[in-house]
Amino acid sequence: MIDTIIFDMDGVICHTNPYHSIAFQAFFKKRGLNPSEQEYAAHMYGKSNSYIFSHFLKRTIAGEELQSFEDEKEGLFREIYAEHVDPIAGFQDFLNELVDRKYKLGVATSAPIANMDLILDTLGIRSFFGSTLASEDVTAHKPDPQVYQMSAENLQSNHSECLVFEDSHAGVSAAINAEMKVIGVLSSHSVSDLPPCCKYINSYDSSLIDFISGLS
Repeated sequence: MIDTIIFDMDGVICHTNPYHSIAFQAFFKKRGLNPSEQEYAAHMYGKSNSYIFSHFLKRTIAGEELQSFEDEKEGLFREIYAEHVDPIAGFQDFLNELVDRKYKLGVATSAPIANMDLILDTLGIRSFFGSTLASEDVTAHKPDPQVYQMSAENLQSNHSECLVFEDSHAGVSAAINAEMKVIGVLSSHSVSDLPPCCKYINSYDSSLIDFISGLS
């Protein structure tokens, strides 16, 4: 029986990916690069910053250089996105219903803590979550299951009792690797882009509660 719901953030709580693309475009343009939207879709959405920088710059980005690059790009993102924070359709009502039904709730994102703070605090939903984990909280990033394993531990939940909402191949894989059920959110990818999920959604509605109640 599912008693714990864990959300990824980008593309799951808010449709942030277009704004991340804008921020990365500005970052890479300064360095003479102009990746296409197709390249971003394949190598940005759901990926850690270390992977993204290393892939597009074609060398390993780590340590102090990674921190400097991440601070620059994520600062650009927060500056661009601060006036546009808005949840995916139906999310707020769905979240309120989960709270009313006493589900244990968590957020597990590959984004930096500052991005998570911006979204959770702007939407006023931080207090709903018993666990909030971001990139700085883990040593291995999705598709490694660490962030979901840690979320379950924080929420004192068995992995079999957890349902994850994810939008990327790496994120869905991380949840599956943690032996959790997954609902795929089709904000940035199609069904064929994701590993098999128990359900796929474009937005949140009240029928999801009945679906979750029927999972075992």
